[in-house]
Formats: sequence, C-alpha cells, structure tokens
Amino acid sequence: MGTLLEVRDLAVAYGKVEAVHRVSLKVDEGSIVTVIGPNGAGKTTLLGAIMGALPSKGDVRYRGASIQHLSVEQRVAAGLVLVPEKRELFGSMKVAENLELGAFARIRHGDRQALAALDDVYARFPRLRERREQEAGTLSGGERQMLALGRALMGKPRLLLLDEPSLGLAPLIVRDIFAIVAALKAAGVSILLVEQNARAALQIADYGYVLETGDLVIEGRSAELAADPKVAATYLGQAAGAAD
Repeated sequence: MGTLLEVRDLAVAYGKVEAVHRVSLKVDEGSIVTVIGPNGAGKTTLLGAIMGALPSKGDVRYRGASIQHLSVEQRVAAGLVLVPEKRELFGSMKVAENLELGAFARIRHGDRQALAALDDVYARFPRLRERREQEAGTLSGGERQMLALGRALMGKPRLLLLDEPSLGLAPLIVRDIFAIVAALKAAGVSILLVEQNARAALQIADYGYVLETGDLVIEGRSAELAADPKVAATYLGQAAGAAD
C-alpha cells in the first residue's frame, strides 16, 4: 500500500500571522487519516492549502509528484476533492442538479461515464434519490451533508478531503455520516478527515494527528491515540481507560 498524499513542512500564513507551522503528514492509499484538534487549530487552513486554495510554503506531493504548482481545478482533475465545512451547496437548485455539478469537470474532459455515477450515489444515499427533485435549501442538516458527500463522489475522487462532516449534526446523524465515510474507504476511496469530534473520527480512522495552534503535537495509530491519556483527557472528555 503506497503513499497517496505526502505533506512536507507545510506552512500557511495570513499576512504576518502563521496559522500552520511546518506540518508534515501522509495518507496511504486505501486508508482514513484524521486530523483532530480544537476549533481554531488550523485544520481548515491545512485542507485549503492542500487543495491549493491558500498559498503555502513547503511541499504537497500526490502519487509521488509535487502538486504545489497546480491550481485547485488541476488538483480536482487529478483526483483530490474537498467537502468543505459549510458544504457550499446551491440551495435554490434541485438535489439532482447539485449532484450533476459535481461531475462538471469530468464532463468537460469528455468522460462519458460521468453522469452514470448518479446511480452509484443514489444507491449509497437512498434519501437523496427520494429528495432528488427538492431544492437543496429545503433539506435537513444530515441530508445536506449527504448531498455534499454525494456531489464530491460525482467527481470520482481518489482522495477525499472532509472538513468537519459532523458539524451541527445530531449524534444519531453523525453516526450515520461516519458509517458512510467508513464505507467509502471500503469502496477504495482514501480519506483525509479533519474533525473536532475526536471520538467519532478515531473510531473509523487508521491513523491520526493532533493539531494545536498550527502545530502537530501528537501522531499515531488511532487506537494508540484514543488510549493516550492526554488525548483522552483533552479531546475525549475522559480519563484514559474509562468506559464510554
């Protein structure tokens, strides 16, 4: 299993304020890697830099080659797709139309199978099939997150970047969303998951990093992080070894 994404000494600044300090991480093919940490740690900034939406120093390597010089559109065409924290759906457009927009780049590049992916998305998200003629703005929070994931899958990602998929959702819906994310890994999609809900993230991830005020402070296999006393006390709200 090779390395799909490798971030080396990545630094991102807003003016003179550095929000991410020389961060290095990697995502292996077929794995879920999570970056957990408090609000304001720089997690969303990190994803923005990996996607090329924010200028950065250091290097981002994808499938063995540097992509620092590539635009956002070129990174999407190469197989990196971001599901942003705010989901950024088109509220006045129908569910089906939002999904079709996810395949826009593939259609533009002459991929005749692009819209055939709709059937796969509807099979994975039956609720979206039921709601396909509804305007996206009328959906519940959980349905909007499903639509954001479905739209991303229309782009046929090799690496899916998820920014706070549990944000604002009820616990039962969070469980459903994370079950879907785990199923995507089983279907061959590699995932970089940024998440404040450390407990849910570590349950489905293979490996994790803890980001605090722009610095990676701990990393390890998810089970090891979940058992780490500092991580448990700070992010899981319990002493290590305590029952759920």
